Amino acid sequence: MPTDTTALSRSARKKEAPPLDNYIGSKKPWLTGSRRRNLTGWVFLLPASLMIFVVSFIPMIQAFFLSLQTGRGSRLDWADPLWYNFERMLSDEIFKLTMFNTFLYLIIQVPIMLILAMVLANLLNNPKLKFKAFWRTAIFLPVAVSLVSYSLVFRTLFATDGFVNDMLTGIGVLQDPVNWLGQVDTARAVLILGLIWRWTGYNMVFYLAALQNVDYSSIEAARMDGANAWQVFWNVTVPQLKPMIVFTAILSTNGTLQLFDESWALTLGGPAYHTMSMSHYLYEVSFQKNPNFGYAAAISYVILILVAILALIQMKVGDKRD
Repeated sequence: MPTDTTALSRSARKKEAPPLDNYIGSKKPWLTGSRRRNLTGWVFLLPASLMIFVVSFIPMIQAFFLSLQTGRGSRLDWADPLWYNFERMLSDEIFKLTMFNTFLYLIIQVPIMLILAMVLANLLNNPKLKFKAFWRTAIFLPVAVSLVSYSLVFRTLFATDGFVNDMLTGIGVLQDPVNWLGQVDTARAVLILGLIWRWTGYNMVFYLAALQNVDYSSIEAARMDGANAWQVFWNVTVPQLKPMIVFTAILSTNGTLQLFDESWALTLGGPAYHTMSMSHYLYEVSFQKNPNFGYAAAISYVILILVAILALIQMKVGDKRD
């Protein structure tokens, strides 16, 4: 019986031809799942990034151009040479003194504060300690005290007729009252003491949080090997806190280099600029005693550079990854 070869060939081609949907979906869609997630993340980040750029980076650029100008108030002209304000700092004895004061606070206060915060965090992390919540709150409470309140309290305590002099003369340590805030060394000591009192609890909270991630089995193993409490703390606990130590060191260094509150409210920069910080001097140059915005902007850039350099050094020293 004869067959229709034309019909057979058509049916064979029909079976072999791929469906039309394959042609339509042959190209990979541009908006894949990973790209959609990345795009969503950038959409959420964009408003905050724009705000940071407008609020932070644009003023930084404006401050740089301002640092190249001289004059009083709003009557500013381009400096001749342009780096005149930065050159002026080399001969500014008050600026040199405020830089010395700031680095003195940094060298003395920051190590004492961080070590004390670490020791307190280790003690308060003991599961056998009673009233832990009370002690943690008591040590952290100075952070929540307003600057004005605590400055007034410290000024009253260390006044010539204040509680500290009364107590020390009463127990025979001092023969005559000391003018704590009127002498250079004692005024600096009071300011450092105030910084330690206020910010130790703040750093202690970071160490307490980091101690929750310390491998307790390593501590138990060290105790079983005969290590005492100090050896366990120094050789087992501290190495595991290293990332948090670097973090708090950078925060404390940046905060001290930008110190203003205590210098302004506690000692007013006295006596004779010997407790004034660089940021306090920047404020004085900007808004007091013949305001000079160009010179103040140059000082602010020096502070920024110092903060960046010290933060970079601390990160390089603290990062021992291979």
